[in-house]
Amino acid sequence: MSLIVSDRFSLIIGLGKTGLACAQYFALQGERFQVADSRAQPPFLHQLTSEQPDTPIHLGEFAHDLCLSARQIILSPGVSMQEPALVAAANAGVPIRSDVDVFAQAARSAGVPIVAITGSNAKSTVTSLVGQMAKTAGLNVAVGGNLGEPSVSLLANDVDLYVLELSSFQLESTTGLGATVACVLNVSPDHMDRYDNLMAYHQAKHRVFQACKAAVVNADDALTNPLVPDTVTQTRFSLGDPDVGQFGLRKEGVDEWLAQGLQPLMAVKKMAMSGRHNVANALAALALGQAVGLPMDAMVNTLATFTGLPHRCERVANIGGVDYINDSKGTNLGATVAALEGLGPGLAGKIILIAGGVGKGADFSDLVAPLSRYGKQTLLIGEDAKHIEQALAEKVAFSHAKDMQEAVSLAYQQAVSGDLVLLSPACASFDAYSSFEARGDHFAKLVWALT
Repeated sequence: MSLIVSDRFSLIIGLGKTGLACAQYFALQGERFQVADSRAQPPFLHQLTSEQPDTPIHLGEFAHDLCLSARQIILSPGVSMQEPALVAAANAGVPIRSDVDVFAQAARSAGVPIVAITGSNAKSTVTSLVGQMAKTAGLNVAVGGNLGEPSVSLLANDVDLYVLELSSFQLESTTGLGATVACVLNVSPDHMDRYDNLMAYHQAKHRVFQACKAAVVNADDALTNPLVPDTVTQTRFSLGDPDVGQFGLRKEGVDEWLAQGLQPLMAVKKMAMSGRHNVANALAALALGQAVGLPMDAMVNTLATFTGLPHRCERVANIGGVDYINDSKGTNLGATVAALEGLGPGLAGKIILIAGGVGKGADFSDLVAPLSRYGKQTLLIGEDAKHIEQALAEKVAFSHAKDMQEAVSLAYQQAVSGDLVLLSPACASFDAYSSFEARGDHFAKLVWALT
């Protein structure tokens, strides 16, 4: 990126992981910038002051004058655009951008293709899967965004392909992504404590399609259909029969196959990942990979070995014929519904679900249908256990547990051979844990103690 000659500066709002990455990138580019954070002790304050002692840092309430004097504002995803100083700056014409915009400008200038993936659930799995497909194909691929490293930290001269997971928070202030291929995997209510309604959340997700060259669409979810020009190539995936050139499932003899049009690609039973939801994830990854020219044999070979991500429908143990599954990354309603509907069909017994935590304003009534079909008991924990109870009351069996340890103990007592104990909380973890990883690790530790 060329040096910008101006008396004005870029203002980085938020000194978390993303803000630090932007500060490091701007310093390398020789661009003038300042940093602001509403917290008295943001998490990366010490690192920034050690690395760049001359960088102006403003702590406390965001100042209107500071925001109005900036050439542009780079907004970290944890900060709402409704902050009064940001609203004033936007009204005055100050561009408010995301780190993703900064990344995309540099990546496009270098001519490196970008795969951009968002959705209410499964985006980490699909992002990682496409990244692994590219590695299998021999490409030097950089994977990150909302997953792993911030996007600007991925920029390098020797990268062949960028694969980004993007959250709605990141996309809110992204104005010119221009991805080679973009996808909204699915849309279900999440972060309703930040958005006024589902439509506002939906609109944030769909910013991933801005100026994209191709789009991948979930034909089974109408909320993923993009409003893009006719010049944008659209490829669809579905758990039904695929149309010509599209991705879906076909029956070949007694087996179900991943297919493109009439062409069978791989028997579903040969996939290393299990669950119906992961079949959809595989189809999405195939469509995305094809859009950037990944060879089909490399993609199929990856599906035969890719077992999924930690804390995402991860098998912990089988005790007395009962599988214990860690889906702690199921931090919203859609992810938990997908897990239930993915794991329930064909199960010899029933699912005992452990759910609860910080519900982020969600309406949990969508749990009723899959729990009615596949559930044996739901064990409620955490801050919003009462809200989930209100949705389930008199419809499906549930009980409360004071914490994860009691929930695992109760599940162990109630499960019989053929059942499945599933931690898929449909909630964030911050009422009791530092992260969903810590929550999943605790669940796994408690399960191992049963053996």
